[in-house]
Amino acid sequence: MLRVSIFVHNARLTDDWLRQKVALGADAIDFGLDTDMPGVAEQGYPRLDEVRALRKRLRSFGIDINRVTLPTLTRTYIDERVGAADELENAAKALRIYGQARIPIARQRVEGDVFPQMTESYQTLHRGGYASRAETLARGPVEIPSRAELERWWERFCRAFERLAPIAEEYDIRLAVHPSDTPNVDTPFGGIGFHRLIDAFPSPHVGYVYCIGTRAEAGGSSLVIDEINNYGRKGKIFMLHMRNVRGSLATAGGFEETLLDDGDLNMARILRELRAVGFSGYINPDHIPALPGDTETRDAGWAYSIGYLKALIAASVA
Repeated sequence: MLRVSIFVHNARLTDDWLRQKVALGADAIDFGLDTDMPGVAEQGYPRLDEVRALRKRLRSFGIDINRVTLPTLTRTYIDERVGAADELENAAKALRIYGQARIPIARQRVEGDVFPQMTESYQTLHRGGYASRAETLARGPVEIPSRAELERWWERFCRAFERLAPIAEEYDIRLAVHPSDTPNVDTPFGGIGFHRLIDAFPSPHVGYVYCIGTRAEAGGSSLVIDEINNYGRKGKIFMLHMRNVRGSLATAGGFEETLLDDGDLNMARILRELRAVGFSGYINPDHIPALPGDTETRDAGWAYSIGYLKALIAASVA
């Protein structure tokens, strides 16, 4: 069964906000920041009783939690500075707590998997004046980590997952990684390196928040279709971020994000491919462009995106 999840972004979880999103057809919420969960900002990991209370409240409105984010492993952890062990311990504690709260998916962020110096970011306008993120390759030479530095990063990443993967199995919660965003060459999860995760950790509890937009930014529609078939038939796609883009770093030296119907990707075809590999889970429309006259919490953008996805899902089973 395919369902739609959303982000909170700048919104407060008021009764009216929750009712509106449920009325539009949202089935679950993904919490994208580690500090979104109660207790993390204060003590470094969540409080179980408050996470359970939050989930109970959301379920009373007809919406649930699909995905949370573990405490970030920062450069402190990667560089083995003072506090590195504490960061990993907090991530492990959080994973246990989310497992006890019966949250389906937890994403782990690790600093250093993106190279922002390789691109220049800007806002671009589309039909009717809606605005979205765009990036182009940086002009002139840029420094990127050496092969030795990248292998050192991977070694520290693996050390963390050697600790976390058994916890995910014990508490039956799926541990996920998002592709490097922006997916520049040699970023740890920007292409070839993305596959290393499931080679190193073949557990059924380790896999991906597969981001169609990010992967299209790397190589366009054909790359997305290939990876859906590769990762999907292996059961490694735990959930999806579904956004459309124009161009890619490989073909155009840059890209622009768009509304779901306004980019290079055929979303109906992508949904058919997902069904063909047996994907059954949540799809999040992810980055919501700024529509003219919309609210700060992008309610009009969410309404469009949720409605578009629900219609695609309905059409895919007609």
